[in-house]
Amino acid sequence: MLDTVDQRLLRLVQQDGRISNANLARSANLSAAACHERMKRLQRDGYIAKFVALLNPVLLNRALLIFIEIVLDRTTAGIFAEFSTAVAARPEILECHMVAGGFDYLIKARVKDMDAYRVFLGETLMKLPGVRETHTYAVIEEVKNTVEIAI
Repeated sequence: MLDTVDQRLLRLVQQDGRISNANLARSANLSAAACHERMKRLQRDGYIAKFVALLNPVLLNRALLIFIEIVLDRTTAGIFAEFSTAVAARPEILECHMVAGGFDYLIKARVKDMDAYRVFLGETLMKLPGVRETHTYAVIEEVKNTVEIAI
C-alpha cells in the first residue's frame, strides 16, 4: 500500500523523470538515503514501470496524430493474436487498445502528414490480419496530452 510520501514521490517523478535524488528527497522532506530506498522499492514493486524521454513529434517529422477505429472481419482468439503481433511490429502505432462497443480496436498513430497517412492506411492498416474496415480521426488540435496518472 502506498503512503502519502510514496504518492508524493510518484507525483514528483511523473512531472520530472530526471529529477536528482537530492532534489526529490528535498521536495518530499526525506533524507537522500530514505528517498533512494523508497524509489528502489517503488520500482521493484512495479509502481514505476520505466523512465522515458518524451520527444517532440513535430521536430521528428511525425506531426500528424491519428486515431483509427478498427473492425475485424471475425473475432477469434487466433485473429486477435495475429492482429496483436502485427500491430506490435509497427513503429507508427503508438497505442492499440481492444475495446468494447461498435468496433474492435482503437489505434493511436503518428505519421508525417496526410500523404504519409494515406500510404500507412493502404500499405499497413488495411493489410493487418483480419481488418474489415477502419474509421479515421485526424487530430486538429491536441487540447490535452499527458502521461501523468492522478495520484
